[in-house]
Amino acid sequence: MNEDNAPLETDNLVNEESSNSVPLDNAGQEITGEAPSAGEKDPLLTAQAEVAELKDKYLRLYADFENFRRRTAKEKLEMISGASADVVKLILPVVDDFERAKVSFDSSTDVEALKEGVDLIYNKLFKTLESKGLKPMTSKGETFDAELHESIAQFPAPSDDLKGKVIDEIEKGYFLNDKVLRYAKVIVGA
Repeated sequence: MNEDNAPLETDNLVNEESSNSVPLDNAGQEITGEAPSAGEKDPLLTAQAEVAELKDKYLRLYADFENFRRRTAKEKLEMISGASADVVKLILPVVDDFERAKVSFDSSTDVEALKEGVDLIYNKLFKTLESKGLKPMTSKGETFDAELHESIAQFPAPSDDLKGKVIDEIEKGYFLNDKVLRYAKVIVGA
């Protein structure tokens, strides 16, 4: 036989193996020599990739939330300080009026003019606070309400129709934008 027509020894080995048995891997699966197709991905690798993706999403979401929390806290502080500055700016003209009144107390002898000046300053201050939503409570003669009033004392009612009602107001209560800012301190008839 010539060299071209001679059967190769490796061909004989492959033929013998294929006729005798099918080659198996360590897991007992048949070795085909082909790579797994896209549909047959390793489930462990798929799960690991999914866990890594979810962990990344979680970390990004957590970081976004922390940034949101810090930003809103900062905005809240800025809003409070801005509101405080706004109220102080409104009250500064009233403070100026009080300073002028103090100077006039030293030089003026007309008591009626001084009283009138103080009344004007009081009205100006109250109008300024009303523009910001402040409203006084009317308590005297009203039925005692624990949501609005703070009872300091109870006295016998002068008449039966004043039992359980506010007889006297020691300290006026106020609303700010329809919420109780300060409870009225009152005396209730018993």
